[in-house]
Amino acid sequence: MEYSERSSETAYITIVEGPPPEFSEVNTDWTASLAEGTSRSVIATCETRTMNGEALVERCRQAWQRGRSARLDFPKPDDGGRAEAEIIAARWQRVSEGQKLILWVKLDETQELEEDDLT
Repeated sequence: MEYSERSSETAYITIVEGPPPEFSEVNTDWTASLAEGTSRSVIATCETRTMNGEALVERCRQAWQRGRSARLDFPKPDDGGRAEAEIIAARWQRVSEGQKLILWVKLDETQELEEDDLT
């Protein structure tokens, strides 16, 4: 995982190694309002190992405090290309293997992710 700013508008967290994230759809009261908008979307969560979870979460918080968005850049499961999703919440945990980053993301229905990608 790495953090980069591709523009002054958006902060990116990029998965550079390992498999694509596995997304799990989230259906809770607080996430339902986040899925509302002009396009249909799904709120999902994913977990990934990291070596700097605290710093990645802090960078998301800083972007949000400045009115910028944070996005996850990750490998597509099928063709090895890249995909993106808006990060709407983030936290990290210490686990026996090191650190784990937990992200809640907004997946647009128009993205190339198939229903089968959601567990």
